[in-house]
Amino acid sequence: MSWTEYPSISVRRALNWFDRWITLASTWLDRLQPPEEAVLIGMALIVGVGAGFGAIIFRWLIDSVHTLAFEGGQELLRFLGRYYIILIPAIGGLFVGPLVYFFAREAKGHGVPEVMEAVALRGGRIRPVVAVIKSLASSICIGTGGSVGREGPIVQIGSALGSTVGQVLRMSDDRVRTLVGCGAAGGIAATFNAPVSGVIFALEIILGEFAVGHFSMVVIASVTASVIARVFLGDMPAFMVPEYALNTPWELFLYVLLGIIAAPVGVLFTKSLYWLEDIFDAWDFPEYLKPAIGGLGVGLLGLFVPQVFGVGYESIERVLHNEMVLGTAAMLLIAKLVATVLTLGSGGSGGVFAPSLFMGSMLGGTFGILVHRWMPAITAAPGAYALVGMAAVFAAGARAPITAIIILFEMTGDYRIILPLMLSTVIATLLAQWLEPESIYTLKLIRRGVHLSRGRDIDVMQGITVAEVMTTHPDTVSADMTLSELAEAFARTHHHGFPVLDAEGKLFGVVTLQDLERASTKSSPSELRVRDICTRDVLVAHPDEPVWAVLKRMGVRDIGRLPVVAREDPKRLLGMIRRSDIIRAYNIAITRRLELQHRMDQLRLGRVTGTEFVQVDVAPESAAAGKQIRELVLPHECVIVSVRRGRGLIIPHGDTVLQPGDRITALVDTKCIEEFRSMFASDGRDQTS
Repeated sequence: MSWTEYPSISVRRALNWFDRWITLASTWLDRLQPPEEAVLIGMALIVGVGAGFGAIIFRWLIDSVHTLAFEGGQELLRFLGRYYIILIPAIGGLFVGPLVYFFAREAKGHGVPEVMEAVALRGGRIRPVVAVIKSLASSICIGTGGSVGREGPIVQIGSALGSTVGQVLRMSDDRVRTLVGCGAAGGIAATFNAPVSGVIFALEIILGEFAVGHFSMVVIASVTASVIARVFLGDMPAFMVPEYALNTPWELFLYVLLGIIAAPVGVLFTKSLYWLEDIFDAWDFPEYLKPAIGGLGVGLLGLFVPQVFGVGYESIERVLHNEMVLGTAAMLLIAKLVATVLTLGSGGSGGVFAPSLFMGSMLGGTFGILVHRWMPAITAAPGAYALVGMAAVFAAGARAPITAIIILFEMTGDYRIILPLMLSTVIATLLAQWLEPESIYTLKLIRRGVHLSRGRDIDVMQGITVAEVMTTHPDTVSADMTLSELAEAFARTHHHGFPVLDAEGKLFGVVTLQDLERASTKSSPSELRVRDICTRDVLVAHPDEPVWAVLKRMGVRDIGRLPVVAREDPKRLLGMIRRSDIIRAYNIAITRRLELQHRMDQLRLGRVTGTEFVQVDVAPESAAAGKQIRELVLPHECVIVSVRRGRGLIIPHGDTVLQPGDRITALVDTKCIEEFRSMFASDGRDQTS
């Protein structure tokens, strides 16, 4: 036996031992059958303990790498003099790039979107190796001067730990998702000494819902992780802040203005990050070397502005204590934006929370210095505006106002400025939502074609269109009908509303039972006609719209029905969509999802190996263009998983009509890939039934 075989044998033995231990634990749980609540509490405690110690180890790794890089690097590169600092982030990038590229590409970037994607699409399942690689890559990136934060990595590390626990114990998707939220909450709580913020972050951003079942477990994990961190790291807030308060009620107008200014800064950060990421992605250069190039840019900037290195908490402390002048604060705002975009856009690993706080503090500090200089009698010290700016910029980028408010309160331990904090944060969030609908987290997923909706019912119905569930040939009334005839129509059909047609059969408006009741109270209702009481300016739906979009439109106005009209002729009535149709759409979506899952399971059971995902575009001259999927003679071992049409994602079924430009994703037997691709090529033969 050669010496090279020993490591692989040792690894196999370790994995076999681990698998036997897990099997034993699962068997023990099955036999004892303890109460479910006890099992869930135990799992939350385990994840909380793991997240707490994970945060401690992660901070130790960052400090160790920083000491080694800057003190050791200065010694090794002494011949460069002060210019050695340029190479430190680049050397860090040389380690980060290969680590991420070859071992866990999910560890690239700021980490939170990857966790959100796993929760939404994969039942919370995250590969265990992600926690290890993210810890190493992010600690190297931050320790060597990368302009990123700790929160993204620790969220991904804690989430991977929670996911691993759930997978090891073979728990359901819903339980695994909850454990992912527990890990994220524990990581935030331990990193920032902020247990309440950890809970809110996990529920508001990671899980996207405040369900009671999630809440209790997430709280247990967050508190456990926070206690462990306080034992080992001390019970001190992240920032020591002087006592600030609202000087006069008139000062609230200045905080409103600060929120208005913070919104475009948060949006600019989001847009510029993905703009530079696109440039690096399009660059024909080895992927694993790109972080080194970004690090070189950060090093050059850090030569002149060293405050951009790392998380930058020292500079935040200075501006909070009013120890920074106007020009320096404004310069650091711009420099930090550039450095963070370079670090993450090139493929570095780290979070966006700390950079958001840094930029927010500098923006608020700059604003505070100016207004305090002009109106010293009615304004607080500039540090108060820096504190509020931190929350406002983060909320504008992350669209998480509750998390922003709570975490700033916990990180500073100061509640006296809570009113300006809430006001500015909410205004920044609303304005940023108007400027850019997606957050810094969800925009990354949108660019991958993943659309997350808050609410699983809506998410399920993304592939259902109005045309599939609307009521065709609905009951209608004439605009010239009398109110007594209208009352008879309501009594006969038991409807609560009708579309109103004019003499030419065109849509005139909509009349409801409430309209009739209001008209009956007037002095001479017998002289009125339907045209006199109906609503003329009506909301409408179109047959090609997704049902979830129409559901949102109905919910905003609390409307129970919408007429469906043709896009090319808004007066041509095609049908009606009512709340009962929405329920039917939900049932159809659930059935299709189960059918698709069944087909996928059958294919995986039939061929554990020998299949792969294939993406192909439908060419304009393809024989498949304009055909329904059921008309295609697909290879035997083939399942069409999704159809991307523009920015929309369609869950396909037999009636789905393929259009030129559609991007099809399918699971195909490797032997049939070329045959499958040829069906959608411009010169593909006609393979329809």
